[in-house]
Amino acid sequence: MALTQRLQIRQSQALVMTPQLMQAIKLLQLSNLDLVAYVEAELERNPLLDRSAEDERPADKPSDATAAPDEPSVRGEAWNEGDGPPNGHAIDERLDISAEDVFPDDAAPSRPRTSELPAGYSEWAAVGTGGRDDGDYNLEAFVSAETTLADWLREQLALAVADPARRMIGFYLIDLVDEAGYLGGDLAAVAEKLGTTITEVETVLGIVQGFDPPGIAARDLAECLALQLKERDRFDPAMEALITRLDLLARRDFAVLKKICGVGDEDLADMIAEIRRLNPKPGLVFGSAVVQPIVPDVFVRPGPDGGWIVELNSDTLPKVLVNQSYYAEVSATTRRDAEKSYLVDCLQNATWLVRALDQRARTILKVANEIVRQQDGFFARGVQHLRPLNLKTVAEAIGMHESTVSRVTANKYMATSRGIFELKYFFTSAIAAAHGGEAHSAEAVRHRIKQLIDAESAAEVLSDDTIVDKLRAAGIEIARRTVAKYREAMRIPSSVQRRREKQAAAVT
Repeated sequence: MALTQRLQIRQSQALVMTPQLMQAIKLLQLSNLDLVAYVEAELERNPLLDRSAEDERPADKPSDATAAPDEPSVRGEAWNEGDGPPNGHAIDERLDISAEDVFPDDAAPSRPRTSELPAGYSEWAAVGTGGRDDGDYNLEAFVSAETTLADWLREQLALAVADPARRMIGFYLIDLVDEAGYLGGDLAAVAEKLGTTITEVETVLGIVQGFDPPGIAARDLAECLALQLKERDRFDPAMEALITRLDLLARRDFAVLKKICGVGDEDLADMIAEIRRLNPKPGLVFGSAVVQPIVPDVFVRPGPDGGWIVELNSDTLPKVLVNQSYYAEVSATTRRDAEKSYLVDCLQNATWLVRALDQRARTILKVANEIVRQQDGFFARGVQHLRPLNLKTVAEAIGMHESTVSRVTANKYMATSRGIFELKYFFTSAIAAAHGGEAHSAEAVRHRIKQLIDAESAAEVLSDDTIVDKLRAAGIEIARRTVAKYREAMRIPSSVQRRREKQAAAVT
């Protein structure tokens, strides 16, 4: 067999993950907050990217909450080359305000003369602005800051402890208290780190646990409740025995609790009522971390023809544009090859980003429209009419790949008349019908189970087997272990525990 050299031409297809394609895929799965952060970083990195005029509106100016379905893209326009910067009259006409009202001339007085002010005004202004003559001060500086739990405990520690060493230990322990008011960390490790004895740390901890609010700096729930009961002078031996067996109290095992505490039914009911009046998380009276509200990406509202109108939330869409005039101005004076290459790369990246944002918006709108069409019963009649739905069904309907639909539905939310839901909420598995009918959605079955349990009485608590029988009578074929799994996922206790809770509620 001879070895020879020859030329061949072959034609083949392959998917190449270019940087632009990877960027488009990344943008598709970002949430609205992550998308804004990404675009902000690109605006700082790319000199040819500019904010759209719509995205630079004043904070106090109301904005449209929705965008038309056929206009989901990022809009904006740059100056055309040769137009030059806009003059003052153009700005006045656009903003409907005179520039002199906003930016007075330097020769004009910055504020009225003192003789034109009411009596006593100049003295107040001088004091209020720290002696400054321009009246430029921040009113927010006069608003008192909110007191945190740590600040409140440090103030009490400064008054209660005079010894510097103990005060240092107290400050360290206060730093270990979480927002719920519980002490985290091991006292032995604290003593070793501070170079003191564990007895000294426990002594300082006892002082901190006497601070307001009662129950603060406890190491567990039992200690937290005990501290509050001691403050109320209600920590007798019977109550102490009850606090040590909170597990039995959670299971509503009152027969065993009466034996342990040595009390009767009436006394036990009073003790339980006393515990219910306590605060299991005393630190939360000072507030907690700010919870970031969910901003929906899509709005769904009823249409005039009985259908549904799906709109993108324009506030979640960063509005950027490519400044072609700046590119033409800079490229005309560029001589080096490296600088020209840099400008070309910036132009390509900016153009691709604008297109990727536009495509992302259109893809989200297309997927949302199909979800609304598939789940029309949910929007019209509620959760019990939610249909089984998977990614493949939506992908085939809109002509996209399942992975694309999966990325679109991740971290995206839809605002409806029934609340705000993640797009993935509408994708549920199917549960077969009892008599060969249409399959039921798993989420609808969970809702049906919760309705049955909420409607039960203390005399007729439904077991999992009874729930299975009721669901089969309603045409839902389901196993008992599936009912138990759904019930535990909704954090609903077993029938035995629910019966104890209802009986205890009837006694108290």
